Amino acid sequence: MVRLIRRRWNDGPGTPIRTGPEQGDVVSSHRPQPGDWAKAQWPTMPRRAWNADPTRVRGSVRTAKATDLPRHALASLHSHCDSPRSPDPMSVDSLSTTRHAPSAPAAAALARVSDHLLGPTGLVAAGGTRRQEVHDPGTQRRLGSFTDPTAAQIDEVVRAANAAQSRWNDCTPLVRAEVLHEVAASIRERRRLIAELLTLETGKPFKESADELTWSASALDYYAEIGRHSIGTIHGTAAAGQTQFTIKEPMGTVVIVLPANFPLLLMMWSAAAALAAGNSVVVKPSENASLTTLVFAEVFAGLGDGLVQVVPGGADAAKQLVGHRDTHMVAFTGSVPTGRAVAQVCSETFKPHLIEASGSDAFIVMPSAPIEVAARAATFAAFLNAGQVCTSAEKILVHEDVYDEFVAAIVRNTEALRIGHGLDRVDIGAMENERELLRVERLLARAVEQGARVLTGGSRPELDGELANGFFFTPTVIDGLTAEFDLYGEEVFGPIAPIYKVSSFDEALELTNASPYGLGSTLYSTDIREIDRAQREIVAGMVWVNAPLLDNDAGPFGGRKLSGIGRQLGAEGLDTFRHSKLVMIDPACSEQDFWWFPYQDDEAW
Repeated sequence: MVRLIRRRWNDGPGTPIRTGPEQGDVVSSHRPQPGDWAKAQWPTMPRRAWNADPTRVRGSVRTAKATDLPRHALASLHSHCDSPRSPDPMSVDSLSTTRHAPSAPAAAALARVSDHLLGPTGLVAAGGTRRQEVHDPGTQRRLGSFTDPTAAQIDEVVRAANAAQSRWNDCTPLVRAEVLHEVAASIRERRRLIAELLTLETGKPFKESADELTWSASALDYYAEIGRHSIGTIHGTAAAGQTQFTIKEPMGTVVIVLPANFPLLLMMWSAAAALAAGNSVVVKPSENASLTTLVFAEVFAGLGDGLVQVVPGGADAAKQLVGHRDTHMVAFTGSVPTGRAVAQVCSETFKPHLIEASGSDAFIVMPSAPIEVAARAATFAAFLNAGQVCTSAEKILVHEDVYDEFVAAIVRNTEALRIGHGLDRVDIGAMENERELLRVERLLARAVEQGARVLTGGSRPELDGELANGFFFTPTVIDGLTAEFDLYGEEVFGPIAPIYKVSSFDEALELTNASPYGLGSTLYSTDIREIDRAQREIVAGMVWVNAPLLDNDAGPFGGRKLSGIGRQLGAEGLDTFRHSKLVMIDPACSEQDFWWFPYQDDEAW
C-alpha cells in the first residue's frame, strides 16, 4: 500500500500537510494557520443568543431589558444555528463580566487589528492620514479604529496579490480544495469569537452573526469541491482529426468591495469562488465592518503571503483598487449609485465586474395561502437583520379577500418581536449606523406625509441605560400605500414592512414587475396555476414560493434591472471568476484546403 503525502500549495517539497500545530510548535498570532484555532479556549456557543434575559413590553414592541442578565442560563437555550459538524464544547467562564462589552478574546482581537491592514506579511499598520473610530451601534461604546492605507501600500498589496496568484494557480485543483476545506474548518472553530465581533460592530443579533459564519464556511466547502470538478469541456470537433476544447482560467487578482449587512457571507460568496478558480483576492471591507473582516480574514493566513488581503479604508482606497491596472476583476455589493461608479471605472478597460446592487422585493400573499404562516414568513422577511437585507420583503402585496386577516397577524407578530442589543436575547438589533437610521426615518415620514398609516412601531424604542443612544428603530408596519408613493420606487433597507392591497393576482404581478429593481420575489400560494405563472412571469433573479429568502450554495444569486449584473453562487458563480479559452489542435498539422487560399475556381461567382 502506498501512503500519499499531500502538501500545502506553498510548502516546500516533501513537507507533509497538517491539520493543526503539533506539540511544541510556536505559532505567531499575526500568522495563524488553518487548524490552529482548535487550541484556543473561546467561551461556549450560546443557544439563540450571547446573553439570556427576561423581556418586558414597552409600547408596542417587546424590548430587551438592560440589566440583571442571568448568564448561567445560556446552556439551556436552543438554536438551529448550531451545526452537527461544528459543536462548541467550551465553557462560559471567559464571558465578559461587563454588559455588552467585548469579551476578553474579542477585546484582544479588536486591539490587534485596529489601524492595520492585512497585507502580504500579515497585519501591518496602515499609513494614511484619515483615521476613523469604530463604535458599537447599540451602545456607542468604542471598539477600535481603522486608518486608511497609503497609495504605496495599496500598490504593494496588489503586487503581492499577483505574485501569490501565480503560485496558487500552479497548484492542482485537488490541493487547492484540500486547503480551502481546512480554512472552512477554521471558520467553524472560530465561529463564536467572530460572531461576537460581528454583532458588536454591526448590531445584528448574535444568532444571525453565528448563522453568517456557518453559511460562510458552507460556501467555502462548496466551492472547494466544484472548483476541482471541471476546468473545461471537450467539444465535438468541427474538423476531422482535430481536438477542440475549452479551458477555464483564473482572471488574476480579484477586488471584492463589501457592504456591512452581511460582510463575511458576501465576502465568501465571491472569495470562495475566486480562490477555487485560482485567483487571489483583495478585500475592501465596509467602514462599518472593517475590524470584524480583518479578524475573520486571519483564517486565510496559512494560504501564503498575499493570497487573501484586506484593506480597510474609505472611498479613495476602493477607487484605487477598482481602477488599478494590475487588478483584473471587481465584485461589488452596495448601492446603485456606487455600483454605477464601479461599472464606469471598469468599463474604461473592459475589466470584468459583478454588481449586486439594491433590491425592493415583492412578497405576494394570495387567498389560497395559510395566512398565519404567510404572516409569520413576511415578518421574518421584512425584519431579518433589522430589514437590512437586499432581498427583504419591501412590497407586501396582499389580496383583498385575506387582507384584514393578514394585517392583523403581521401586526401581532411584529409587536411580539424583542428589540435590544445583539448580545442579548433579542430578535431585532441596532441598525448599522446613524446615517441609515436617519434615512429610514425620512422614508417613513415621507410615506406618512403621502397618506400611509402606521399600524405599529414608527419610532425609536425607549431603551434603558447604555442602549438609550443606540441606533435602534422599532419594527414598523404601514399600509394604505399605492404605487404612486415615493416608497414604492425606493429600497427601504430598514425595519419597515409596507403593505399594499391588491384585487387580483394579475395586479400583484403588475406591481411586482413595475419596480425598477429585480432581485427576488416571494409568493405565498397553494394554487398551482399562480405558482406556475409566478416562476415564469416575475422579472427577477430569484423567485421563492412559500420559502422566503432562502439561499442555496448550488443555486445562482443575483438580479435584473437596477439590482445588478452577474451571479454569485452555483456553477454560474464560479464562472464569474474564470475566463473561457477555446483551444483547437490539429496534431497532424494538415493542410486545410477546404477553406485556405487559393480559393477554387468552381466556388467563385
